Amino acid sequence: MKHSASMTRAEYYVPHASRYSTLLSLGIFFLAVGFVFRLNEVPQGLWSMLAGAACIVFVVRGWFGEVIGESIRGVYSAWEDRSYRIGMMWFIFSEVMFFSCFFGALYYVRRIAVPELGGYDAELTPYTGFTGGWPSSGPLGEEFTPMAAWGIPAVNTLLLLMSGVTLTWGHFGLIKGKPARLTIGLALTVILGVAFLVCQAVEYVHAYEALGLTLGAGVYGATFFILTGFHGLHVTLGCIMLIVILRRSARGDFTKERHFGLEAVAWYWHFVDVVWLLLFVFVYWL
Repeated sequence: MKHSASMTRAEYYVPHASRYSTLLSLGIFFLAVGFVFRLNEVPQGLWSMLAGAACIVFVVRGWFGEVIGESIRGVYSAWEDRSYRIGMMWFIFSEVMFFSCFFGALYYVRRIAVPELGGYDAELTPYTGFTGGWPSSGPLGEEFTPMAAWGIPAVNTLLLLMSGVTLTWGHFGLIKGKPARLTIGLALTVILGVAFLVCQAVEYVHAYEALGLTLGAGVYGATFFILTGFHGLHVTLGCIMLIVILRRSARGDFTKERHFGLEAVAWYWHFVDVVWLLLFVFVYWL
């Protein structure tokens, strides 16, 4: 659909006032406050977190449902399509910056802080015997065995790479007028994503029980669990979004001309794949 240069903002679809933004703010507030309470061992913190999480789930289901309904009713035009695309691009950029902070922290402790602590003269350092090599728990951290790259992490890398292939295969099937292929590709992608999460859970159990690799394992343990944990959270969210898209695909919501919901989730999933490849190289391998 093409638009002339004379088009005004009045032609942009404006939905009715919604309570969801207020409810989402409250949900995030109660979730954050509850988390702080839990860190300080306040019993009510768990209930606050559960209430906040329930509120967020309610908002996401209702708000996204309204947007999907508006799209199916055909109230959107090229204006809204461009707006959603730009919004998704900025969202993924914010996620790039989010993970960049943690990769930057990993670089700092690995290349600057730990070597500096291990480079002091023996008579000047309070950390006698600390050499500053990597992987390290730091001068005061607990002993541990680092996670090997060519076990579960390598399997997880293969799973995510395969999931990117199946998602792209399904997407191109829709473009070629084969919607059934999209449904199959999405189903395979969800299965691979869930398999990744199961393997990561097994990896965490192994790390705690056999390797002594815990959050108490100093700076290595902290950076390991923060980076892999947040990535696992993003995979979980991606799987949820893929399940929604799979359901919509099964009921025929998408055509080869109109399927930005699918494209947005595909962008997000491919971003998650790229982050994992960086994690595999810089956290597990090097």
